[in-house]
Amino acid sequence: MPIYEYRCADCRRKTTIVTLSVGAAVEPLCQHCGSRSVTKLVSRVAVRRSEESRLESLADPSSLTGLDENDPKSVARWMKKMGREMGDEAGEGFDEEVDKAMDEAARSEDGEGPGAAGDEDGF
Repeated sequence: MPIYEYRCADCRRKTTIVTLSVGAAVEPLCQHCGSRSVTKLVSRVAVRRSEESRLESLADPSSLTGLDENDPKSVARWMKKMGREMGDEAGEGFDEEVDKAMDEAARSEDGEGPGAAGDEDGF
């Protein structure tokens, strides 16, 4: 189902029109003010990928570009990128868990929290 987006020249708001097929006639009309003075926008494209294709992209060495294993922030960015590639399989709240681990690591480096020097429970 194609989705077309238009910007109204009068009220400057965006209108989205969903059609049943690419060949369907579309007469764009602003949903907000009713104006016919609209300009078609370039929309994002979503492409469904097979699990095999996603795993191949994760195994590609170029996916490690910019990764510095000695920089926790770099590792966190890479983990979030991989989480987005995995989609639902990474689990809901994956990014939040990465942020939580980063916070704990930062507190550990500052001598606070679990794992800090002198902490009996730390490893």
